Amino acid sequence: MSRQVVRSSKFRHVFGQPAKADQCYEDVRVSQTTWDSGFCAVNPKFVALICEASGGGAFLVLPLSKTGRVDKNVPMVCGHTAPVLDIAWCPHNDNVIASGSEDCTVMVWEIPDGGLTLPLREPVVTLEGHTKRVGIVAWHPTAQNVLLSAGCDNVILVWDVGTGTAVLTLGPDVHPDTIYSVDWSRDGALICTSCRDKRVRIIEPRKGTVVAEKDRPHEGTRPVRAVFVSDGKILTTGFSRMSERQVALWDTKHLEEPLSLQELDTSSGVLLPFFDPDTNIVYLCGKVAQSGRGRDREGDSSIRYFEITSEAPFLHYLSMFSSKESQRGMGYMPKRGLEVNKCEIARFYKLHERRCEPIAMTVPRKSDLFQEDLYPPTAGPDAALTAEEWLGGRDAGPLLISLKDGYVPPKSRELRVNRGLDTGRRKAPEASGAPSSDTVSRLEEEMKKLQATVQELQKRLDRLEETVQAK
Repeated sequence: MSRQVVRSSKFRHVFGQPAKADQCYEDVRVSQTTWDSGFCAVNPKFVALICEASGGGAFLVLPLSKTGRVDKNVPMVCGHTAPVLDIAWCPHNDNVIASGSEDCTVMVWEIPDGGLTLPLREPVVTLEGHTKRVGIVAWHPTAQNVLLSAGCDNVILVWDVGTGTAVLTLGPDVHPDTIYSVDWSRDGALICTSCRDKRVRIIEPRKGTVVAEKDRPHEGTRPVRAVFVSDGKILTTGFSRMSERQVALWDTKHLEEPLSLQELDTSSGVLLPFFDPDTNIVYLCGKVAQSGRGRDREGDSSIRYFEITSEAPFLHYLSMFSSKESQRGMGYMPKRGLEVNKCEIARFYKLHERRCEPIAMTVPRKSDLFQEDLYPPTAGPDAALTAEEWLGGRDAGPLLISLKDGYVPPKSRELRVNRGLDTGRRKAPEASGAPSSDTVSRLEEEMKKLQATVQELQKRLDRLEETVQAK
């Protein structure tokens, strides 16, 4: 009689644990927009989620500790004039968040420590360049102030937030149709994109060249998503010709055939992949499929997780967490925001219709001492490169930190934007460094108003002196 050998892995027994009711964020009106983004972004200080808003687009930012019922009058970030489609925290400044919207703009905001006390309507910088709605925003993982945005105009723009200018453009000649997903490589040298033309592309953004591409990684017609994983590989999620959901692993140097292809189920919701480079685990989070604004077509409440190894069969199914209520979106906490003394290796923030629920992924260990095998040095909050160095051709991996003594967030860092930019909708400064004609005209107008005010005050003072003398 043959005995089946079970593969050994320290992550084989990872389990998901939803937070108790008092540790959730209750009574939040999660966006009903039919767009396949996570609608949620988290970091060690804040949780942000896209909400329903009348008369424009808004998203909510709460300190992590502010759990429980959220007041209906809580101040929100509400500068967009149309629904917000995607948000992303800056990896090098926990107080800075970017948002993309149907109003064709990208806005960058600075959130004060402790959260908002008043509605935030004025961004630090507004980035204008897209001609259709902006559905994807993604910060460069290692270069300071470099932000990528992708719009429904089939254009990818790379911005230097420090100057408010688009420094790189990948036009419709690269992507002839809607861009479904964009992901940076770990050192930020490449991006991986999936497109409605059924192609996945590996692109060197500074040169604007397609390094490699794969036609029809999945045979189905529904959207494909792609992310970089370890050792020059990419992972894709999509659908088969029979509308079964699939996950595939590819070697970017040999894209003819997948290293692994697995069929999962027949649900119609998109799978959002999140990769942890420290543990080589990829999490696939289902998202509810919608047939129209606010009308659920099919629920999905699963988080599947797989381990990626360097030897065949490369992609190993570990387990699945599921709950009763469908997922409308999902946020993923960076490793430095986890509780290492509880052997927590990942934490998700699941969006319900009116609630945000943290879900901790934990490795069962008897000891509460620091487990070095679970927590290798991880990406810290400091940038490895300046925007100028990266644009000049340099690449660098993230600067790593140890979590052995716990992570202490650094003091708030001000986002420094070139103050030669206009304070409203910011545009590039003139090459000469001299103020623009608009700025000069505005200053002259303000000077005239001040002079008129001084003259009026002088007249009042003269009348007051005459009155005193008369008495």
